[in-house]
Amino acid sequence: MSGSASLPAGPVTHRSVLAIAAPMTLAHLTTPLLGLVATTVVGRLGDAAALGGVALGAVVFDFLFWGFGFLRMGTVGLAAQALGRGDSLEQRAVLARALLLAFACGGAMVLLQWPIGRLARHLAGASPAADAALATYYGVRIWAAPVSLANYALLGWFTGLGRTGHALALQAGINGINIALCVLFVLGLDRGVEGAAEAALWAEAAGTLAGLLLCARLLGFRLEVPRAVVTDRARLMEMFALNRDIMIRTAALLAAFAFFAAQGARAGDVTLAANALLNTMVLLSVYFLDGFATAAEQLCGAASGARDRTAFSTALRLVLGWGYGFAVPAVAFFLLAGPTILGLMSTNGEVVAEAVRYLPFAALLPLFGVAAYAYDGVYVGALWSRDMRNLMLAALAFYLATWWALRPFGNAGLWSALLLFLAARGVLQAWRLPALVRRTFAEG
Repeated sequence: MSGSASLPAGPVTHRSVLAIAAPMTLAHLTTPLLGLVATTVVGRLGDAAALGGVALGAVVFDFLFWGFGFLRMGTVGLAAQALGRGDSLEQRAVLARALLLAFACGGAMVLLQWPIGRLARHLAGASPAADAALATYYGVRIWAAPVSLANYALLGWFTGLGRTGHALALQAGINGINIALCVLFVLGLDRGVEGAAEAALWAEAAGTLAGLLLCARLLGFRLEVPRAVVTDRARLMEMFALNRDIMIRTAALLAAFAFFAAQGARAGDVTLAANALLNTMVLLSVYFLDGFATAAEQLCGAASGARDRTAFSTALRLVLGWGYGFAVPAVAFFLLAGPTILGLMSTNGEVVAEAVRYLPFAALLPLFGVAAYAYDGVYVGALWSRDMRNLMLAALAFYLATWWALRPFGNAGLWSALLLFLAARGVLQAWRLPALVRRTFAEG
């Protein structure tokens, strides 16, 4: 091997977009399967408190680790840029920096596990029995933080280099091992809640080991990177600024959806449950939009690194085209099949009726979200993180103002504000794009 993970340069085509989007969509789809199996396995113990504790524990770690999603997104952009420049040394350096940051953040979480755990359990507000189960689960799984975050970095690096097959294999492998070990530890060895946490711990550790071996193989086992390159001040500052901006952007996005959930809860239990059903139903479409966003991250990042404006424009056009090509039939599907799906999801007639009432709003979510997701991918790949952060904050302010203006319309106003929030993200980023393109490609 050459010692470089670079792929041959080639034109951006429909095939290259789908070659990235399809595996990453499948990778995203394995995550809910993991939660379903873990819940089912623990549920077979017949202990409601144990089931509740594991479910709460999964939410706690989803929230904790989601905040470090910049380790994946930022690494995609940096690796794709290095690929576009044909800089094999920087490809290795990006991986080294990302792993060092992941292990540092994960190690800090382990050291601070007591205050983090106390806060998480306080916010969960579970019954004494469920809280005890949550404490057990948390006390074991928190030790997986360093390898869990390292896997974010590995997934980002594989994706940035266009090796989405490797990313899919890594994600599916982690989830598959987790499922198998969960069944073995909980049902076979009767280790209960502790066994479910141990399964997650060992699966993440196995994923990191497998991921590192895959990296070594791609690099021809040339893993050495001069310390001066890894610790280069300019590169480190670029990485920290990128990750900071992505973290702020992610926090703003989380705040928007948390606000939506909170306002739905204030409208009553029926409305809250109806909105939850609708969100769950359309979640599948979000995984597909995420897949296309990942394609934009890699293709636009590589084109930006190569200063290839034609490839950049082609990638953006194709990603948007495929996004809308998916969204239009998805909207039709949800409108037509939605009432039946909702009826299967709940036996509460009042909740189902309320959900059907607001189905048109939820069905439009994929269509309104295409540009928002696609441009997020473009901005991440091109390393325009500061602009992405600022435009997200502007869209969040618009969302809150729109909700305020539409309050008289109740839940319909809330859904309308959410759709307009998604539209605003896409419109604002599309408006800013030409200036950023001129600046980026003029520098080349």
